[in-house]
Amino acid sequence: MPTGAEWLVFLGTAAVFAITPGPGILYVLARSMRGGRAEGVRSALGNAIGAFAHVVAAALGLSAVLAASTVAFTVVKYAGAAYLVYLGLRAILHRRDEGGQTARRLASSPLTQGILTELLNPKTALYFMALLPHFVHPDQAPAPLVFMLLGLVALAMAALADVTVALSAARLGARIMAKPRWRVRQRVASGAVMIGLGGFVAVAD
Repeated sequence: MPTGAEWLVFLGTAAVFAITPGPGILYVLARSMRGGRAEGVRSALGNAIGAFAHVVAAALGLSAVLAASTVAFTVVKYAGAAYLVYLGLRAILHRRDEGGQTARRLASSPLTQGILTELLNPKTALYFMALLPHFVHPDQAPAPLVFMLLGLVALAMAALADVTVALSAARLGARIMAKPRWRVRQRVASGAVMIGLGGFVAVAD
């Protein structure tokens, strides 16, 4: 287990990671602006579940494979970028929907989309692999258990940041969505954010 001083370093690092804009937190922002508080919170929960999968992978050593394989990293990175671009294009193409089946499709599965957004972000896996080993002491406690504990703490901090973003963005989004013209512009802006984020993920090292 980490020492007292190591806990301070770990918590500080995890806090910075939690509030740093990335695919997950920007996805929650865009989804909350478009769909409101409930949709934003479900998106944040999806992010947490996707990140938890990376924690488990790190604890089992699977993330090391991703870190060591350029091909695996690249495949996951581009898959994640393509998915974000797809979400953005879909929001823009259906920007004038006011109801019916298409609107229901757009509002469906923010949880699933959040999971996929985080699962397809290889940098989350590398983050856990780069950070957590520094605070694991196998001679004091089983490494996988410590990985899980530290990962869950970091995950809880990130989830708190995501929910805060969701609640704040939902308030602003509610005002915008009350005006048809601004509602269309907001959907276009949300879609553009997702497309831009996908492009950033694709070209980032």
